[in-house]
Amino acid sequence: MAKRRRLIAPDTEALEQLEAGFAAKPSVSPFETKSTPPPIAQVAAEAASLGGMAAVTDRVALAQDQGDAARWRDAQEAGLVAQMLPLDQIDADFIRRDRMVEDEEAMAELLESLRVNGLRTPIEVTPEGDGFGLISGFRRLEAFRRLAGTDSRFAEIPAFVRNAGTGQGAYVSMVEENELRANLTPYERGRIAVLAAGQGVFPSTEAAVDVLFAAASKAKRSKVRSFAMVHESLGDLLQHPVALSEKAGLKLASAIRSGAQAVLRDALAGVGPLDAKAEWGVLEKAMTDSSDASQSKSRGGRPTEVLRLPKRSLKGGGEVWAEVASGELRLKIKGRDLTSADAEALVNQLCEQFE
Repeated sequence: MAKRRRLIAPDTEALEQLEAGFAAKPSVSPFETKSTPPPIAQVAAEAASLGGMAAVTDRVALAQDQGDAARWRDAQEAGLVAQMLPLDQIDADFIRRDRMVEDEEAMAELLESLRVNGLRTPIEVTPEGDGFGLISGFRRLEAFRRLAGTDSRFAEIPAFVRNAGTGQGAYVSMVEENELRANLTPYERGRIAVLAAGQGVFPSTEAAVDVLFAAASKAKRSKVRSFAMVHESLGDLLQHPVALSEKAGLKLASAIRSGAQAVLRDALAGVGPLDAKAEWGVLEKAMTDSSDASQSKSRGGRPTEVLRLPKRSLKGGGEVWAEVASGELRLKIKGRDLTSADAEALVNQLCEQFE
């Protein structure tokens, strides 16, 4: 029978050493003598550390989201964010259009491109009442309206909404967009300047040309003014105005300045439907007849005596010249921007003097 071993209770010093050992984490390595905190304490510390890192990350993400939201609002206010707008809320006739003739072949290509690829460039509109007024993108809007009749995907169109108003900014945006995408014809440039001035958007046609075509050279703006004169003088009678080449339009403007407007209007008023080539033939003949009549008058008989009256200065700036010839009075006002309405009022006053 095995001999029982007698147990002896540890003394006080031994108990203190045992308690210190239990309070410390046992070392993983037998060579490591540095004590470490208990596992539960270490886990708690790591959780607290991760919680603090998460809080920092959340604050950074929140600040980034707030910055993105602010930039998005700024972009939306600047009209840089496209919105989907119902077609029936857009007024295509909000301002007078610069483009006069639509190329059906080009329209067919646009329709096919929209069916296959969708719209790549949104139109531009401005708020108007309960809807929107079209600034640029007339062809794209027209294409969507044609497609919407058979395909519900085109019931809405992407659009940049910008506060262009009804003033000069709206016309400038329209002209710039069309000049970049497809150059306007010389006649269309002159015509839109006249129409914008006629609506009171600009004080005169000259001012309209300077603003609408500010990026053009001085020589180009001069040509636009010449075509504006052609539109003012003959626009209601011309059947193919956009077919006028730059050379033809400048020749017409020169003839009008020389006093051939009445002859040209009579020639156009007395013809039926013509193609572009035949119409130009009528205009050329009228210019030739007017030039021959002017030369014959200057060569025949006694020289015309012209009496030049003293030059008069206007209070608001500008000067007036007057010449009196046989059965003719010529007035010239220089240094003042006169609208067509001002000119008409002046003519009416002269007429009243001779009634």
